[in-house]
Amino acid sequence: MIKQGDKIPAAELTVRRNDDNQTLKTEQLFSNKKVVLFAVPGAFTPTCSNTHLPGYVVKADDIKAKGVDDIICVSTNDIFVLNAWGEQQNADAITMAADGDASFTKALGLDMDTGSFGGVRSQRYSMLVENGEVKHLNVEAPGKFEVSDADTMLKLLSE
Repeated sequence: MIKQGDKIPAAELTVRRNDDNQTLKTEQLFSNKKVVLFAVPGAFTPTCSNTHLPGYVVKADDIKAKGVDDIICVSTNDIFVLNAWGEQQNADAITMAADGDASFTKALGLDMDTGSFGGVRSQRYSMLVENGEVKHLNVEAPGKFEVSDADTMLKLLSE
């Protein structure tokens, strides 16, 4: 599993901008930037929709005021599902990044197999990445939502 001090692995994520799907390399998303990245097991799932993403939506301005260039939400859903979820959640300030084949999630070592529930998904986590290097990593215990929320990230950014 990736850890503090490691570089973000080379991978590709899909974002939707101006009604167009764009495949971006992690280097484009993280180099020369301060980025808050958080991952959810799935769009439209209860904790993700009721608490995790909404927390970052509400706190986006506060997070960016701490010198953060971008807030990225990653899920192993396809870009169309992720985009629809972002629109439903008013997540205009969040970059919704699809990892449809879970290659990025697997490269991080933060994948989990949920079997017939949904297949390979991401563990729930958040991280602060500066110039492609992981500065903080908060991985949730299975079934928990205690350390990857926006408030925890804001506290880390204030230290």
